[in-house]
Amino acid sequence: MPASRFLQHALLQRFFPFLAWLPINASVLRGDLIAGIIGALVLVPKAMAYAQLSGLPVYFGLYTAFIPAILAALWGSSRQLLTGPVAIVSLMTAAAVTPLAVPMSEDYIGLVLLLTLLVGIIQFALGAVKLGTIVNFVSHPVILGFINAAAIIIALSQLDLLLGIPKGRSGSFLKDIWEMLAYLPQTHLPTLAMSAFALALMLALKKVKMLIKPSVLIVVVVTTLVSYFAGYAHDSKGKPEDIVNPAIHALVMGHIVADDNIRAMTAEIADKSAELRALGQEDDLAEIAEINYQLDLMRLAIANMEHDNKERMQQLHRVKLKRALAAETGSAKIYLEGEVPPTVATDGRTWHIKKIEDGQIGLVGGGEVIGAIPSGLPDLRLPTLGFEAVLSLVTAALIIALVGFMETISMAKALSAQTKQRIDPNQELIGQGVANIGGAFFQSYPACGSFTGSAINLQAGARTGLASVFNGVFVAVTLLFLTSWLYYLPKAVLAVIILLAVVGLITPAAIRHTWQASRKDGATALVTFFATLIFAPHLDKGIMIGAVLAIVMHLHETMQPRVAILGRHRDGTLRDAKIHNLPASDVITAIRFDGRLYFANVSYFEEAVLNAVADNPAAPYVLIVGDGINGIDASGEEVIHHLVERLNEIGIVVLFAGLKKQIHDVMRATGLRDKIGKKRFFATAEEALNVIYSRAEYAGEDDPLRPPPRREPMSAMKLHE
Repeated sequence: MPASRFLQHALLQRFFPFLAWLPINASVLRGDLIAGIIGALVLVPKAMAYAQLSGLPVYFGLYTAFIPAILAALWGSSRQLLTGPVAIVSLMTAAAVTPLAVPMSEDYIGLVLLLTLLVGIIQFALGAVKLGTIVNFVSHPVILGFINAAAIIIALSQLDLLLGIPKGRSGSFLKDIWEMLAYLPQTHLPTLAMSAFALALMLALKKVKMLIKPSVLIVVVVTTLVSYFAGYAHDSKGKPEDIVNPAIHALVMGHIVADDNIRAMTAEIADKSAELRALGQEDDLAEIAEINYQLDLMRLAIANMEHDNKERMQQLHRVKLKRALAAETGSAKIYLEGEVPPTVATDGRTWHIKKIEDGQIGLVGGGEVIGAIPSGLPDLRLPTLGFEAVLSLVTAALIIALVGFMETISMAKALSAQTKQRIDPNQELIGQGVANIGGAFFQSYPACGSFTGSAINLQAGARTGLASVFNGVFVAVTLLFLTSWLYYLPKAVLAVIILLAVVGLITPAAIRHTWQASRKDGATALVTFFATLIFAPHLDKGIMIGAVLAIVMHLHETMQPRVAILGRHRDGTLRDAKIHNLPASDVITAIRFDGRLYFANVSYFEEAVLNAVADNPAAPYVLIVGDGINGIDASGEEVIHHLVERLNEIGIVVLFAGLKKQIHDVMRATGLRDKIGKKRFFATAEEALNVIYSRAEYAGEDDPLRPPPRREPMSAMKLHE
């Protein structure tokens, strides 16, 4: 077999879909290379911004834009889709892991990598068993409400970086925002000025057509230079013993002691949990109960200590400090503002306590910058594996996997509408799964298809997934050679980038349109929106509430489908008698049922038929017009059986018209069609009415349901056979 035909073999391409790109000519290769470089130049600063949003050091955004981008391109189905860090998933990552560990800490990073692995495994498994359609269980109104709320949360979560104020950490997003508003008098003016400058520059560049694409890169370069030459950044560290004020010193020491106790107790919980899992069912139940009791006490103690530390930090954040003149890396006395002795010279800056970590005080006296970024490619690192950690993250992983894939497949379909390329949702799930599984071992957090990056790929002329591969390679070049240039990049600029990125996700007009189209869908979108805001940062609760509400509303709607009593309209058609105020027939009660007949609505169907018969007792015939019945289950078949028998006993003949093939198949399989009588089934309602009114005893010309005269009337048939 020639090599070209071997590479194009369908089975081989099933496992290695990137072989479908071959052969690649020089023109396609050049176009993909240019698209990859352009995309990377734009997305490198955004990747760092999104990592900041996820609670990780900024270079994790570059790691996520490296390995996952390449793997998703090789094993996905879309040739223009670019996978990497995105705002929504970054926020959901922080929301999932923050309750379990302190952001930026080693424990936090380990849990994030585990979350990435779980997301990848879930996506790969769903794609492998061809369950790509599972995302349809989360309806568009739910996603619409969730994305709008998440966009507002993302925008407000950047408030501390935009203004240079402390960030609230109460466990409730709304409470954190309220707490940050109390810090507004402490706004750091240089940080505010840098935010305003970056925002104005970005908006101005977007008005120049040729500068729209590189606008983010230009802003990053300009603000980094301004930060460097203006001396924007001033961070330092201090020791607890350097603090002169006794009250402040006591708060700092209390925080350090509590933090040490939390770490020790957390390690003890891990040991006790392992001991508990090792015990079997035959072991002493009293010992098991004792261990569980100890675990509960330790968890309660940790929760109390964490609460106390949060209160300490709230007090410390409000403190303004002065530092004695000394080298910033050296030891110098730290005074409360207004308590500096006249004989002590200070460095002239006002300092704030940013954090307390590893027994040291992190001080900030200027604007925050990216700082040192490790040079080099990400090392191979195994995610933190643990039974309790997996249990804590699996629900969030499932939500992130579904939301990330929905964002991915939406973008892939939008691209395919322009490129006319066929998209395989299951293969795309596999590609996203491979990307996240591989990324988990190279320090990436959960990635998905990027709207911005994919659009740039398409506009720049990408023809194959090699564009995304080149994009990842250029990110690797940045990690190897360009990280030192990013040291003085202000974090406020990254916050502005995030702010502008999510503004387009806030779409009240779309929610209003959904409300106008369907009150139920509109209500679902609004409930999801407010639930996401209220339960933030636990975003999974918002989307789960919305998804459950959408399913319940759908079930409620199918439980009470539309039932219409039909009458003859003056134009000759059969229509809803109630809506059009049509008189009842003394011969036939015609009923149309619109919906699948299954266990949840069979009682409603039976009640509707019996009520219609009770309202028109003189009519000897009931005609069920079933062209709107799309399916029937065992419960539906059983109810029809008993309903026909019950009405026959009181002398009423039940006829059926317009039933679909699948309904006839069920009735034939169960023998119900033969029990009812084959001559009581008609292809259309008009055919049934013609047969009934052709009988002599129903020859009255004034009956409302009597069909109009026909040129070739149908012959009479015995309906009671």
